[in-house]
Order: sequence, then structure tokens, then C-alpha cells
Amino acid sequence: MFAPRTAPWPLVALFTAGYLAPYLLPTTVGRLADGLALTATQAGAVGSALLLSSASAGFALASRVERIGARRLARSGLALAALGYGTASLTTTVWAVVAGAVVGGFGSGTTTTVAATRIAAMGVPPREGVRAWGSDPHRASTLGLLSVSGLAAAVYLTVPHLGRGHGLPLAAIALTALAVWPVTGRLPGGTAAPAAGHEESAPLPHRRSGLVLAGAMMCWSLAQNSLWGVSGRIGLTQAHLGEAALGVVFAAALGAGLLGVLAAGAIGPRLGRAVPIGAGTVLIAGCIALSASATGPVTFATGEIAWNTLYPVVLSYLIGLAASLDPRGRWAVLAGSASSLGTAAGPLTGSVLSAGAGFPVMGAVLGAGLLLVAVPMTAVALHTGGRPLLPGAVRRRGGTPAAVVAASTGTPSGTVPEVGAPEQPVVEIEVDAPAVPVQRAYGTAGPRQAAAAPGSGTG
Repeated sequence: MFAPRTAPWPLVALFTAGYLAPYLLPTTVGRLADGLALTATQAGAVGSALLLSSASAGFALASRVERIGARRLARSGLALAALGYGTASLTTTVWAVVAGAVVGGFGSGTTTTVAATRIAAMGVPPREGVRAWGSDPHRASTLGLLSVSGLAAAVYLTVPHLGRGHGLPLAAIALTALAVWPVTGRLPGGTAAPAAGHEESAPLPHRRSGLVLAGAMMCWSLAQNSLWGVSGRIGLTQAHLGEAALGVVFAAALGAGLLGVLAAGAIGPRLGRAVPIGAGTVLIAGCIALSASATGPVTFATGEIAWNTLYPVVLSYLIGLAASLDPRGRWAVLAGSASSLGTAAGPLTGSVLSAGAGFPVMGAVLGAGLLLVAVPMTAVALHTGGRPLLPGAVRRRGGTPAAVVAASTGTPSGTVPEVGAPEQPVVEIEVDAPAVPVQRAYGTAGPRQAAAAPGSGTG
């Protein structure tokens, strides 16, 4: 049986509110430098402080969402985001802007933590025989990336026409948090007792794979956001674009990202995870080198658009890979928080590298780093992956669903595997006893896992 195929829009909305701040990083950092008379390095440090606060929320709350309650945490995060970013947008005092950005960043991280945890947990069916739409975490995260890319593109098109103040992108994030607040009523609230086998103290599964993935995602995000944090300066000073034209390029790039997200959702698990993650990261490395070395509008726009087309595709598969390591969502949150650490260090790293060696050298260094980090990420995807079966099947080692077929004569029960999926071995058992009807038996090794038994037999 299947529940109605309704999209998990509350989680998509939370995902959008949490991820909007990193997506608006170039215009936020650039306007902080212009509006508050900060140096490029100082503005990058403010952006890094914002994202570091966001990462700290993920590390602090990764294992506490169930105990505290998703609704309570989501509302707290949205309130902090609205308060922090809203305050920072209304003042020109540097310390107040920094404090507001840090508070808002913690709110964004809290919101993202709730979304990531709930998306990963949707892979576990709520009850026997019923599968909800959201049992595919990759599809849910793809919708979230689609939503935040579209909203960020709209902001990039709109903000240049509203003025040059530093507060406009911060105000956009605060307003988004307020707009998302009503959907939190559909999240579970209160403290529920953990299900059997899912206690708060349960150890993290797949520690080695999770740690390798978290470290690789941190370096991956560091390289991405080192360029993203200074892309505005590259466009203005090296590619000779005006602010309005730069906003159009960024909007077009994020619009191309929408197409990339749609492609990722359409492809889904057909290629596995290793190919999109490994090959996509290699292509991103080339795009970063091209964008950082651009000296004209066409080259800069080409690099940015190609890069932003590929980035959300690879990110969606990384999120899905992290979610597959633990159905409670802890690795999804911890890997995402590690990624946020890299994101946090990105603006400052990009500012320091570009100031010391220039934009082209910075791009070459970042591209080489991405080529190196593609290896462990691809290895984790190969180690824990495989072609997944239908969502909602029993998850084996590494999160790969296993086929579930209960045997009665000619009638499959449970989830039927896709064509070409690995099959469970069937063992014939001879029974030396008078002929008796054999009933369907279900094991208890895992959710929806059935023991294969012969449909009928004689002694």
C-alpha cells in the first residue's frame, strides 16, 4: 500500500529557510564591505562567523531533535533567524551587525538541522504495509534545493533595484524565516519516547564511512564557497560587470541550478551515487578554475552558470548519501554541519587566497583541491551504495534497500524489487513430516523483513 503522494512541503520550506543564507553569501559579503566600510577580508570574516554559527547549531542539535521535538526546534530556529538577521539589517553599527549575523546563523543552522533530520527519517516507513511519499530522502532534498535556488535567484534579480544598503539581503532571509513559521504546525511536537532500537544512546552506524564523508564534504564546501564568497568581487573588478549585470549573472546561474536540480530529480538513483558525485566534482573543479580566471563578462558568466548547474546536483546526491548512513538522520546532520564548517571558512579563505595570489591562482588551487577530495567521496559512495530498490524496502548495510518477498504460492508480499536489482537467495527446505499447510511467516530482524518460506510441500 502507498499513502497519498503528497510532497513534504513543511520540510522543503524549512530547508529553504535554512539554506538561503549561504546561497546569498556573495551579495551579503559584498554589501557588508560597501555599506559598513569594511575591507574584503573583514567582510569575509563576518560571513564566515555567520556560517560557523550555523554549523555549530548542527553539531549541538544533531542527536536532540527527537527529544526536544521538531516543531519546537524549528520555531526556535526561525525565531532566531528572524531576530538576528532582522536586527543586522536595521543597524549600521558593526558589532551589532556581527552579533545579529551570528544569532541569525545559529537560527539557520537549527532550521536546517530539523529539516535534514526529518528528511533522513522519512526513509523509515511509518507502519507495516504503508509507504509515504517522502520515503525517498533524495527526492525531498531535491525539492528543497529547487526551492532555495528559485528564491535566491529572485532575490538576486530584485535586490539591486532596491538600493545599495547592506541590510537588504539580510532582511530577505529574515522575512523568509517569518514566512515559513506557519508550516511548523505540521511538524511533530512534544517529546516522544524513542522507538525500540532507536534510543538516544544508540551508537552511530557506519562510523568510518560517515567520518570520511563528513571530512570530505567539509573540504568540498570549503572550495565551493571560497570562490562563491568572492564571486561578486571577481565579476565587478576582474570581469568588469556592473552590479545590476552581476545580479543578472547570479540569477541566471541559480536558474541554471534549478535545471540541474530537476535533472537530478529525474535521474534519481539510476546512475547510483558514485558517478554523479565523482564526475560532477571533477567538472565543478574545471568550472571554478574558469570562473576565477575570467577577465570578461562572457567567460565569467559561462563559468558561473556551468558551476551552479552542477553544484546542486552533486550536493543533492551527497545529502542522500549521508542520509542513507543512518535512518535517524544523525549522519545527515553531522555531515551537513561539517559541510557548513567548510562553508563558514570559505569567504575568509577565498579573500586571503585572492588577496595574496590573485583570483586565477586561487581558482587553480581550489580546483586541484576538489580533484583530490573527489576520491574519498566517490569511495564512500561505492562502499555504501549500489542501485537502491523501491523506497521503503528494508535497508541493508550502507542504506541500500534489500528486496522483501514473502513466499506464498505464486503471490509476492511486501515490496517488489525493480528489474535488475539483486535478489535474495531462496533456500529450499525439505520437511520430513506429514503434509501440512505452511503459512506465511515474518521475521523480526528488521522493519518489513519477511522470511522466505516454501509455499507448500510434502514430507
